[in-house]
Amino acid sequence: VAVACGYLHRPELTAQRFLQDPFSTDPTARMYRTGDLARWDEQGTLTYLGRNDDQVKLRGFRIELGEIAAQLQQHSSVKDAAVIAREDLPGDKHLVAYVTGHPGQPPQIPTLRAHLNTVLPEYMVPGAFVVLEQLPLSPNGKLDRRALPAPQASPGSERLYEPPEGDTESALALIWQELLCVQKVSRHDNFFELGGHSLRAMQLLVRIQAAMSVELPMPLLFANPTLQALAAQVEQQRQA
Repeated sequence: VAVACGYLHRPELTAQRFLQDPFSTDPTARMYRTGDLARWDEQGTLTYLGRNDDQVKLRGFRIELGEIAAQLQQHSSVKDAAVIAREDLPGDKHLVAYVTGHPGQPPQIPTLRAHLNTVLPEYMVPGAFVVLEQLPLSPNGKLDRRALPAPQASPGSERLYEPPEGDTESALALIWQELLCVQKVSRHDNFFELGGHSLRAMQLLVRIQAAMSVELPMPLLFANPTLQALAAQVEQQRQA
């Protein structure tokens, strides 16, 4: 319920934020649109997700960054979390998650990524994770998004690097490097964890067909997202 009648000398903003109260018989009663984002679950509980000004549009999908952060905070190893959309390279907009852990219990990035994969669709899972001692705050105590550092390593690089084996893996690795703008690709790297998404997946399949004369269906890529597994599928298609 509103605690004021509106904004002084700002009638347009007042009309946008101070709405007629549908639960009151008083025609002058108003409710205030706060801008907070919440979800009403099946048990009737309201869960706070963040601010609705945290919404971004990425690859055609509208994404609530607060919902991703809320899911990260559900994990036992995470103390606090924030998610932003970065565009460190022109035209390469991607999600980056920043997490802090409890003393003596640093969050493990593969574990967090696996957790999000079980509760969020693929396009909402950040391509990069950064573990911090604490989230940077502005003087008024709010998250200072501008102070969040850029990921130092390429997404998914927390795995031990193993070079590609054989001609097919090597050829695929070169395509991935060009398409995903990464310096090297391990044979166990996951295409989507390196920053791949549905649009890049289509581009990947087109390049594979042009370079290797093999036509792969999209579901096969989603089922075999690692370099090693996808190379094996390319070999099978060649033999067939």
